[in-house]
Amino acid sequence: MSNAAPDLNDPATDPYDVAKAAAAVIAERSGADHHDVALVLGSGWGETGDLIGETLTTIDNADVPGFAKAAVAGHSGTMRSVRIGDTDRRALVYGTRTHYYEGRGVRAVVHAVRTAAAAGCKTIVLTNGCGGLNPAWGPGTPVLIRDHLNLTATSPIEGANFVDLTDLYSPRLRDLAQSVDADLDEGVYAQFRGPHYETPAEVQMAKVLGADLVGMSTTLEAIAARQAGLEILGISLVTNLAAGISDQPLSHAEVIEAGQAAAARCGRLLAAVVQKF
Repeated sequence: MSNAAPDLNDPATDPYDVAKAAAAVIAERSGADHHDVALVLGSGWGETGDLIGETLTTIDNADVPGFAKAAVAGHSGTMRSVRIGDTDRRALVYGTRTHYYEGRGVRAVVHAVRTAAAAGCKTIVLTNGCGGLNPAWGPGTPVLIRDHLNLTATSPIEGANFVDLTDLYSPRLRDLAQSVDADLDEGVYAQFRGPHYETPAEVQMAKVLGADLVGMSTTLEAIAARQAGLEILGISLVTNLAAGISDQPLSHAEVIEAGQAAAARCGRLLAAVVQKF
């Protein structure tokens, strides 16, 4: 089966049908009738899959309906079925995500989340690399997402479906993560549309609104995950101080470099958390 059809942007296409078709391909390729937890690995989190357990199957995104190759440097264009520790449980590990700024539409942005739900996952971990507004959080600091500001001016939910986001980022899973690393701080993540970085004024606006972290992903996925009934853990890796917080210019190379430097720590942290689920 190819991802060439159907078209997620076609109003006649049911995105949940495409997610079911994607889950069927994953089940066939992996030999697992269901997965238990899904992970979306952003910048700096790539080593996590190796540390969770044995990778049993690697699947090219382009072979799965609705998915595409990685469009951002520092991301992997594959998904993996990983045995969690020495258990029979499986993790579905996405090495990349579709960002809203890629112009593929909101359905494509949240397709991995809906596919995870169709594959049987009950829990999802959303990670990202981001800019920090707290000078105490230097590059390489992981921060739990307590809440978010969706500044994309859109939603993945279609029609009159009113979804409660009060406790979107699971307090239970945040407590579990802090039981693994008591030094983990929490913060509010603000998603801008991108792909340009935020101006210093926009960063100050986000700060006034209550943000501690700024980036270009995650919130739309989290909303779709809640609609699908998944329990959500969000973790950001501060790869740089946001514009105006530091006097240094921003660059994607800096994001990748900071992510690589923190990869082992982040991977160990998240692997330990997932194994406790």
